[in-house]
Amino acid sequence: MRQPKVPLPALRRVFSHVLCNRALCTGSAVAHLGNLGPEGSAGASPGKVAWNVASNGLAYSDVRTIPGYFKVMKEITRHLLRRPVVGIVAAAHTTDGRWLLIRRGDTGEWALPGGTLEWGETLRDAIVREIEEEAGVTRVILGDVIGVYSNLDRDPRFHSVTVVADAIVEAPTKPPMNPVEVLEVRLFSVEELPQKLSHGMTDMFRNAETGTHFWE
Repeated sequence: MRQPKVPLPALRRVFSHVLCNRALCTGSAVAHLGNLGPEGSAGASPGKVAWNVASNGLAYSDVRTIPGYFKVMKEITRHLLRRPVVGIVAAAHTTDGRWLLIRRGDTGEWALPGGTLEWGETLRDAIVREIEEEAGVTRVILGDVIGVYSNLDRDPRFHSVTVVADAIVEAPTKPPMNPVEVLEVRLFSVEELPQKLSHGMTDMFRNAETGTHFWE
């Protein structure tokens, strides 16, 4: 299948923006992007810019894990398409009242587990997948949708529409799939909860904790 042509200046800007916001770039990565020729690299065809960026060493030299690299590539595509991204996060808690949070690699702050909807997935499938990938939790009982958040300022990377669902979970049984994206997973008692959550999730959590349904 013929690959679509992507303007290199736009790709260069988006690539460096997303990589740096995800804490996956180094100075050499940005410099490497800045030194690309008009077609991505010597002898490259315009339709294979992304592959040439990877083959010149960026994917293996500057990004610490292959899963982390592919996650970044998906975000680049979303930036280029300029459409809101559908996200799903879980207000996940155990039966004894502890709340499941992850510590993000890009901000170093705690957040609700979740992610973006993949092509062909339902919201239910996506949140179960994300809870396992990010938090290492394999036993999940999904509850109701308790919030929908669409304010542009919530996520610095792109415009997202985030659905919040209630979930009952058991303790994690394995580490996060991508250690670049998720640094730590923990169950918090109410007294231990952090005051602020990353990516505009503080009010998402407070509304979930108090049983307040909300949409914007």
